[in-house]
Amino acid sequence: MRGRQRVASRDYIIGHGKEENSASVRLPNAKPWRRSLRHVVVASLSSFLYGYHIGVVNETLESISEDLDFSGNTMAEGLVVSTCLGGAFVGSLFSGWIADGVGRKRSFQLCALPMIIGAGMSATANSLWGMLLGRLFVGTGMGLGPPVAALYVAEVSPPAVRGTFGALTQIATCLGLMGSFFIGIPAKEIVGWWRICFWVSIIPAGVLAICMEISAESPHWLFKRGRTIEAEAEFEKLLGGVNVKSAMADLSKSDRGDESSSVKLSELLCGCHARVMFIGSVLFALQQLSGINAVFYFSSTVFESFGVPSDLANTSVGVCNLLGSIVAMILMDKLGRKVLLMGSFFGMAVAMGLQVLAASSFAAGSGAMYLSVGGMLLFVLSFALGAGPVPCLVMSEMLPGKIRAKAMAICLAAHWVINFFVGLLFLRLLEQIGAQLLYSIFGSFCLIAVAFVKKYILETKGKSLQEIEIALLAQEAS
Repeated sequence: MRGRQRVASRDYIIGHGKEENSASVRLPNAKPWRRSLRHVVVASLSSFLYGYHIGVVNETLESISEDLDFSGNTMAEGLVVSTCLGGAFVGSLFSGWIADGVGRKRSFQLCALPMIIGAGMSATANSLWGMLLGRLFVGTGMGLGPPVAALYVAEVSPPAVRGTFGALTQIATCLGLMGSFFIGIPAKEIVGWWRICFWVSIIPAGVLAICMEISAESPHWLFKRGRTIEAEAEFEKLLGGVNVKSAMADLSKSDRGDESSSVKLSELLCGCHARVMFIGSVLFALQQLSGINAVFYFSSTVFESFGVPSDLANTSVGVCNLLGSIVAMILMDKLGRKVLLMGSFFGMAVAMGLQVLAASSFAAGSGAMYLSVGGMLLFVLSFALGAGPVPCLVMSEMLPGKIRAKAMAICLAAHWVINFFVGLLFLRLLEQIGAQLLYSIFGSFCLIAVAFVKKYILETKGKSLQEIEIALLAQEAS
């Protein structure tokens, strides 16, 4: 309710009466993360849904193809898997304009809507085309959710725990993947169970849409829109009244006149923001060129080639992914983003080295199996420690407030394009150039990523978004 005067709470009045020099210690002492945590958890449901819909067809694809009469048609099966990626590209590309236009809260609700509609269409599909249309709808929600979640977490989290909260979205994605796997296990034995798997996803999507109605809006977005009183009210909801004054003072360091709607695409790609856009796009590209989604999509194929059952393979990969994400959450605000990123990419390079050894003439039989399976699990674990959760978080921190939403949309669109081509070409390249050369290429990209992070990524641990923006401006000026 714009312009409406708010009756200040007792905490807020007390906070304004405190001495200015106490502002720097309010956040740690008042533990505002307890207030903001519940809002971040609600936002993380979008990441849970992203993980769920990525994995929901893994165990159910065979049953779907038999029921919808396209069994044995690999092109059709591939379309069921990849159609959502096309939708995700579209959703991601427009996510910045949507987030800036209607706000972060409404964007989450718009993310949930196509997921509910698409899941219902998929669950009731009687033909391949019905399934593909449902997957396309779901994909648009998948593409919209992650960039908005990254923005929201960065803008509502206290600086001291922003990294920890950012890792929660990665954990939610892992839980979504594992949840889809376990729910899909009975699909091969129970006729029509795959429909239940799609229906189930409507529950968290509905919870996201409803709970966002009572969650806080981003004070940063409200402030940029000139709605200062509402921004103060949201800060009180997120941080407690004693912290409102210091938070608003920090936010006032940025220019409220920087309306994101005035940012043109040419400014992002060729203007004064081109450098940070370059950093974000290359970081997301290197994340995908490391080969991570080839591992996620085809790990069961590699395991089965050594006689390891697919359910055990998927469980092992899921556990490593979840374990690494939990460790990342613990270390994010202690070691910092840059250290985790560099260590993660280096660990992935080592894991690819093990894969190269497994495919060489030096390893055979059980030795090759242990090297390949161990290398794959180490790769997933290393990815979850940094290369998985950090890029979205660190770019949402590094991008200036004026362009944050739209720039994240473009950077993540680059992610989806490369994700698509890696998934599309992996098996063909494996046949054409062999495992040794292909894994060597992936490992090389991981090492390039280490050097890139060392040179271009700014450490953002414990800094406010305004402090990070000032540091980047100083870095560009030097």
